[in-house]
Amino acid sequence: MDHCTAVQAISARVADFHRRQQPFRIYHGSTNSTRSSNHSKSTTVCTENLTRILQVDSNRFTAIVEPNVPMDALVAATKAHGLVPLVVPEFPGITAGGAFSGTSGESSSFREGFFDHTVNWVEMVLADGQVVKAYNDRVEGVEVEEKRADLFWGAASSCGTLGVVTLLEIRLKKSKPLVELRYYVRTDMTEAIRVFEQAGADPQTEFLDGIVYSRNKIVVCAGRQVEHRPSLKVQRFTRREDDWFYLHVERITSAVSSPDGSHEPHAVDYIPLTDYLFRFDRGGFWVARYAFHYFCVPFVFVMRWLLNRFMHTRVMYHALHASGLGRQYVIQDVGVPISAAAEFLDWLDSPKNFGHYPLWLCPLPPGSASGLEGQPADDEEADVDTQRTTLLNFGIWGPGATTDQAGFMAQNRQLEHKVQSLGGKKWLYARAYYTEDEFWAIYNKPRYDALREKYHAQHLPTLYDKVRVRPTDLPGVHRGELGSGWKGFVKRGLWDVWPFCGLYGVYKAWRGGNYLLQKEKHEKKSD
Repeated sequence: MDHCTAVQAISARVADFHRRQQPFRIYHGSTNSTRSSNHSKSTTVCTENLTRILQVDSNRFTAIVEPNVPMDALVAATKAHGLVPLVVPEFPGITAGGAFSGTSGESSSFREGFFDHTVNWVEMVLADGQVVKAYNDRVEGVEVEEKRADLFWGAASSCGTLGVVTLLEIRLKKSKPLVELRYYVRTDMTEAIRVFEQAGADPQTEFLDGIVYSRNKIVVCAGRQVEHRPSLKVQRFTRREDDWFYLHVERITSAVSSPDGSHEPHAVDYIPLTDYLFRFDRGGFWVARYAFHYFCVPFVFVMRWLLNRFMHTRVMYHALHASGLGRQYVIQDVGVPISAAAEFLDWLDSPKNFGHYPLWLCPLPPGSASGLEGQPADDEEADVDTQRTTLLNFGIWGPGATTDQAGFMAQNRQLEHKVQSLGGKKWLYARAYYTEDEFWAIYNKPRYDALREKYHAQHLPTLYDKVRVRPTDLPGVHRGELGSGWKGFVKRGLWDVWPFCGLYGVYKAWRGGNYLLQKEKHEKKSD
């Protein structure tokens, strides 16, 4: 089925939902979100097969791709032309459409902003079945009334609640074989921010992020693409025999005795471009180490080597959703003004607030938050301040302080309130613990409602409906999800017995197949 035929089929299905004013969800086939995401066929618009790269234009430095093209396929296709996307989210299974409709940034975002800022236009099926294009307002040569820039930026942060993205044009830049990555060790956040600012001011710097190993050890990683390496060996991170990136960085910076004040890097690596872009895939940054703790498996190289198949994020997300263990973890990405970063790190350091390391840091330029995420509710003066604020993204991933539902909920709400009090925002790929009133006081309900009315999407689930936490997202056994019949009976009997649910998640990940689309009772087994 070619692209136009596939879009016509999606358009017809969406139009049918609209005629009946029936809400629907979009089914992509996989997810890199930690939110529960189970759908049924009768209420789903499927874009699973939109996986084609239609064009890579070496003259215009653009690629036209369908939304379910994963990042590893996109990078491979563009590299064949000597090009690479401006922003490549760190997991190879993240799709172009998911990166646009959610919130995806990486180490090049300090210069380019989020992934959606690197998209020129999207083709969308609106909620009434119309097929339109919406353009980034920075694109030239398109009449203002045809741009639909409001739809473009609204769709960039609304998680599919304004329509279905079916095609994207993505901006590219020249690629080189290697990344020279320099590591700077600092003992406090103030010194780390100084390095971020100095490295970001260097026009040769293309990549910039950091890892917080403890309150007193922060490693800033600054990189650029290069053609050749000196005598140093090439360092890789994608093979079974390679160590995980964060462990490698911790090891090579462990001997630094007087880190602050030096303008020279404490270590340097030369990394193949693809290995650099997906350096955090194995181990899911560092979150997979908690699985070793859960199963009482020694966290040593030989065990990571043996279990390598399960340490890639595509498999990890499958196991996470199947086992339900992700409900016990704080998994949040937030951006706070860089001036408040030291205060926020001090707050996170407390065990009652979070107390786990590492943390991920990624600087974001002023105005990088887009759509609803970049728009305060009603205060235009605050809107101007938001556009002028440099943010520092914190990746906060680790066990909750308690598995008690009320305590877990309170911990996440305290985190959200702290971020809000500092003038920051959280990104909505993860669960939101706000009340509905709190949420819409932050994410600009008037503008969002106006967009939904203008583009005929009032019958769709709202953004709050999509991201809000539900009882089944909280720690504990949710037995209604375990099915019926003898299989459900066995699972209900064993689910509380360690390590049954974990082994079940591993089994489901090993087996593969569909883990998001629920079978309906009236469906035949052959469907």
